[in-house]
Amino acid sequence: MQNFLDPAILFFVFGVIAGALRSNLEIPAPIAKFLSLYLLMALGLKGGFALAASGLTLEILLSLLAAMLMAILVPLLGYALLRHKVSGFDAAALAASYGSVSAVTFVTAIQSLEDSGLRAGGHMAMAMVLMESPAIIVAIVIGNALRKARNAPSRASATVAAMEPVPATAPVLSTASVPVRAPDRDTTPVNAPNPKPHSIGAVLHESFTSGAHLLLLGSMLVGLLSGESGKSTMQPFSSDLFKGMLAFFLLDMGLMVARNFGDARKAPAALLGYAVLAPFVHAGMALALARALGLTLSDGFLLMVLSASASYIVVPAVLRDAIPEANPAIYFGLSLGITFPLNILLGIPVYSAAARALLG
Repeated sequence: MQNFLDPAILFFVFGVIAGALRSNLEIPAPIAKFLSLYLLMALGLKGGFALAASGLTLEILLSLLAAMLMAILVPLLGYALLRHKVSGFDAAALAASYGSVSAVTFVTAIQSLEDSGLRAGGHMAMAMVLMESPAIIVAIVIGNALRKARNAPSRASATVAAMEPVPATAPVLSTASVPVRAPDRDTTPVNAPNPKPHSIGAVLHESFTSGAHLLLLGSMLVGLLSGESGKSTMQPFSSDLFKGMLAFFLLDMGLMVARNFGDARKAPAALLGYAVLAPFVHAGMALALARALGLTLSDGFLLMVLSASASYIVVPAVLRDAIPEANPAIYFGLSLGITFPLNILLGIPVYSAAARALLG
């Protein structure tokens, strides 16, 4: 109940209600962009200060290893399940979205952790960055394989047809007499250009040099190098303002969720079920892994949050070009319209209680 009475969460709920009522309340795009950059910068500084105090330990390395393992397992399992429900391209895109992470969900969990009196490990911000790319790489590899499998029979048929002799008396058909069938979503003409291939190196480069991630990593480095003196200097910026800025940003996110809920509601029942249940399954997997590796309560909780979250910013931006055959209304609508508010309102307190019961 305390989570629902948190001012930041209440502002998120208020934003959803205002959007549902079709209010003209709106956060200007430049301000929303500034708020997201501020949160990432403050989070990076906090992580850097924490790393400066703790140093690099075996426990930190195990946490990062667990994060990478979850970032590979979740999209693979998601695709194995979803390919029986939707097209292969939509399954790959959904698996990438749910295998990747939501920075806003993570930042909200950090604040929840600090409100409960626990310190978040600074390295978990690095874990968030590391978990962004594997799911995208898995989706792109699957997408490329699907295209090859789809085009191979067509090319073979075209080759055989070209080799067969044409009878001299073969009638000439008018194209007007031949019914034209609209292509299916997953069919592309043999001679049509495929989407520009994304190499693994390009994906990694985009992940680590995108403005948001670069700011996060740079801020962590600043915090690490400046240490305790830097923490005292930046306290008013990185800590005192953080909760208010988060509340303002979550208000904007609530408005965005309301605008995209309609697309999510149109998804098939099986996908709606996945959007609701998958976060808790992924969080359970992360909790089991955290207990097996002996991770601390805070690291285990944040690993659960990262594993349960779904990307609605970075992954859609990449997949729009990498897998254009997938329907953005499905993977963007479900991750933002269903999973994001579910994690913010219900998931975070549930994950926290579970982590305290098994890791505390």
